[in-house]
Amino acid sequence: MVKMSLDLVQVMSGKVKELQVSPSSNGNTEGSREEKEEFEQNQLSPAAKPKPVTGRRVRKVEGGVFFPKPENAVTIAVSSRVLFRTEREQKVFEQKGVEEYLRYQIEHENEPFSPGPAFPFVKALEAVNTRLRELYPQSEELFDIVLVTYNHAHVGIRLINTINHHNLFIERFCMTGGSSPIGYLKAWHTNLYLSADAEKVREALAEGIAAATMFMPEKLTEVSESQLRVAFDGDAVLFSDESERIFKAHGLDKFFEHERENEDTLLDHGPLKGFLEALGKLQKKFYAKGQRLDCPIRTYLVTARSAASSGIRALKTLRAWGLEIDEALFLAGAPKGPMLEKIRPHIYFDDQMFHVEGAAEMGTIAAHVPYGVAQKSNQQKTSMGK
Repeated sequence: MVKMSLDLVQVMSGKVKELQVSPSSNGNTEGSREEKEEFEQNQLSPAAKPKPVTGRRVRKVEGGVFFPKPENAVTIAVSSRVLFRTEREQKVFEQKGVEEYLRYQIEHENEPFSPGPAFPFVKALEAVNTRLRELYPQSEELFDIVLVTYNHAHVGIRLINTINHHNLFIERFCMTGGSSPIGYLKAWHTNLYLSADAEKVREALAEGIAAATMFMPEKLTEVSESQLRVAFDGDAVLFSDESERIFKAHGLDKFFEHERENEDTLLDHGPLKGFLEALGKLQKKFYAKGQRLDCPIRTYLVTARSAASSGIRALKTLRAWGLEIDEALFLAGAPKGPMLEKIRPHIYFDDQMFHVEGAAEMGTIAAHVPYGVAQKSNQQKTSMGK
């Protein structure tokens, strides 16, 4: 089983080499212990020379490119620690303290960060925006990406250099200098918050903000550059954990009985229902232009429920909510990893670490939604592993 940390976004094998997201990359991070130690010493040495930022673009704001009002956009708040790889900087902070950390960041501000687990997802969001602007030049119904970081403002220069280097269109920053960003997320009308900090994710969920903790798989599956693919678990993600509580307390037979008796009773909403709703709203803009079959957004339900005995209630709930899901996979308890490997989503949301780990083993970037009754067992396993 792959080991994962809830404290840091890291390669699950513990290595900190650069993530390659080009089509030629197979995500292989194998190497000797000696290579790893040499790499870390070189990167943490004060004498290490920063690599210059290359490939910086010149921004052009004409031609209808503008920044939407937060209340009109689908706002995605992304932590700098999941958008980029910052393990080495985090190690400086942990080993040498905040002042040395700031000095290190300033000395290396012309060296761009390498892509993190949220990077392909953000690039896919921007690809959707490009298509939306072609169809609706004046519409503010777009993805609006906000970079959220606990960093001091001094680190902002390196982040801006990195964004320019990778040709990302991110203009909204939230640098809190160590303070909690949750209040700002509410002010931004945030539709989704992705972070490496599980505690802040739980805090966001408690405030009604869709949120998940991201992890880096040891290997990385190549994903589409032209179609955003988002996969969701059902219970405790799109739906409430009502049915899962029945299963945990009374077993599978009682769960099936409960679902049959309540087949026509809608499930309550889960923490990510609103995000699926926001995706559906943008999908319909493409449908209105006759582009249903060429829509750059595709959604998936990947659930351990079985179709005949418990799937109908889930589908009826989605239909009653007015939400479409492009593909629904009812796995009846089978592993999710192989199915996700075929789907190749940019992100997969699940409330159980077991499924997050299984997805990551197959190269899928998975995000943990710490919500519902399953968190009790997740916490027990975490404490036992410490």
